[in-house]
Amino acid sequence: MDDLAGFLRTRRSRVDPADAGIPADSRRRVQGLRREEVAHLSGVSVDYYVRLEQGRATQPSEQVLDALARVLRLDDTEREHLYRLARQRRRKVKSPTGRLRPELARVLDLIVDAPAMIVDHRLDVATGNRLAELLYGRPMRGLNTARHIFLEEGGRGLYADWEQCTRDVVGHLRLAAGKYPDDPRLAALIGELAMGSERFRRLWARADVRARTHGRKAYRHPLVGELELHQENFALPDESGLELLVLSAAPGSPSADGLRLLAGLDAGGDAHAVRGVSGAGGDRHAGQGASGAGGDARVERAAARR
Repeated sequence: MDDLAGFLRTRRSRVDPADAGIPADSRRRVQGLRREEVAHLSGVSVDYYVRLEQGRATQPSEQVLDALARVLRLDDTEREHLYRLARQRRRKVKSPTGRLRPELARVLDLIVDAPAMIVDHRLDVATGNRLAELLYGRPMRGLNTARHIFLEEGGRGLYADWEQCTRDVVGHLRLAAGKYPDDPRLAALIGELAMGSERFRRLWARADVRARTHGRKAYRHPLVGELELHQENFALPDESGLELLVLSAAPGSPSADGLRLLAGLDAGGDAHAVRGVSGAGGDRHAGQGASGAGGDARVERAAARR
């Protein structure tokens, strides 16, 4: 699914020769650095580096990997990924169990004011709380967020910053493929996404890796409008490989009002109006209206019913 040779090729194509102290050459046809330039700058022979990029050299030393990371200007996540790829042939890595303990599901139900879910390294959702189901308009169990973003009809409409979300998802799956190269379900998911989405294929070919532990996540819900939330990822302290994701809104913000409205609609018996419409497109301006002046009154009424 991922390999050291391909990662090296894509990384050297990103480096501006001028940043590496190489004079500009109008005749240069290679994007980024040439292989012999990488070899020279990292202090290895051209033949050895060529063999690395062809997958014929195994077990490069830490000194070589450090030099390559420096020359290719890798960030911390990419550096860790480089080391992991170099170690793949030395030892097998078992995929996480993905086992969801009942106690975790109970903890999730205690989070009532923010959408929350538990996901694995494949972005399969093991479970989610009620507000997460209302946000996505469907049961959480059985949802794969990568498939939802790239393949499912109307999935694109739920994500206000869809292009950034696609980059994050592909970067995460690249990282997971480097960690668990022998995971058949992960390989099958990547193959499905590649077959069904041209954008996924283009992003996958870039071999970018991303480790997102927190950050902005914006949604466009068809009933409550724009929701600008903050996502925090918490790795669970066991061998399950699962993460707890919590999406919170700033206190007193329109997004906090929108989440209260969403919960209030469900509490008021209007769950059928919410469920099944998220990601189906919807009228963006109508949704925004629900968060406007009229929406504020609806939020107050919904909150009073809770």
